[in-house]
Amino acid sequence: MSLIYCVEDDRNIRELVVYTLTTTGFEARGFEDGKQLSEGLREALPALILLDIMLPGEDGLAILKRLRLDAATRNTPIIMLTARDSEYDKVTGLDSGADDYLAKPFGMMELISRIRAVLRRAAPPASVELRAGSLALNTRSRTVTVNGAPVELTLKEFELLQALMRDPGTVILRDTLLERVWGYETGVETRTLDVHVRSLRQKLGPAGELLKTVRGVGYRLDLPARA
Repeated sequence: MSLIYCVEDDRNIRELVVYTLTTTGFEARGFEDGKQLSEGLREALPALILLDIMLPGEDGLAILKRLRLDAATRNTPIIMLTARDSEYDKVTGLDSGADDYLAKPFGMMELISRIRAVLRRAAPPASVELRAGSLALNTRSRTVTVNGAPVELTLKEFELLQALMRDPGTVILRDTLLERVWGYETGVETRTLDVHVRSLRQKLGPAGELLKTVRGVGYRLDLPARA
């Protein structure tokens, strides 16, 4: 039985979420702020955390960033819950490492569906190593190396590189990458993708030259020419 933590300062919403989770096959605990969550995490690590943005004291985005810096919770799936529905809040949450984003008011069955989908995605996959010349990416250990030397990437940089390496030599549309990596709907205008590609090129050094821009279309990862 998967343990779910719900961090929500509105008591009525928190109790409704916990009740719904426990009646649909989950174990659930509710917390009203980041301090209570920290205490709960010392007792047990959950399979997933539901995290409201508008919290008293430390807000949800600050808690999210703190959780992603902690080795114990770095890979714990997190769904952001908020009354805000602006692109800025969604971008900030997803870029900070959230796995999904649900704006209030939301239906309980939609919440359960989102939770199950995120848990399925978070299930450990079979180890696959993707290679392109000196560049190697392991999907199980979530590591990237260039000529055997480790390269430190953010969560979204890793997922972007993985999406490109899974289909080398093929142009992947901007909208497709935005949907796969950030969950954006088709047609969203954002420079997030371009910024992440630029950062990837810098971090990968010479291997960054494999990332090609197809102007007005998308990006492609080329395999190096054989000697």
